[in-house]
Amino acid sequence: MKISEASRVSGVSARSLRHYEDEGLIVPGRFSNGFRDYCQSTIDRVLIIRSLLESGLPVRLIREVLPSLTDGSDAGTGMVCAEFLHEVQGHRDRLAARIAVLSDQQAALDAYLREAHRTDL
Repeated sequence: MKISEASRVSGVSARSLRHYEDEGLIVPGRFSNGFRDYCQSTIDRVLIIRSLLESGLPVRLIREVLPSLTDGSDAGTGMVCAEFLHEVQGHRDRLAARIAVLSDQQAALDAYLREAHRTDL
């Protein structure tokens, strides 16, 4: 299918599909005229990529683990999964630390606003 149909079917913009290709996450086929040709397995891969990106994982990490998630083989899966899970845990921990800092900042702003409203009365 052409990029417009692949975009519609996957719910991912044509621009994102091109970006995934540029990042080496997908490799669509080509028609004789040079247009991209997306098969169902590529669309399935796009849906996995989209889900991982929406989870906040960086493209670098997705690129590393994607072959083991989409090739259907179990060879080396345990090692890849252990390393991947370790990376995901690290990413999650960094995210939790950022959330804690933002929560502290939000609490400080809330306190400031409460105090400001008190002095206005």
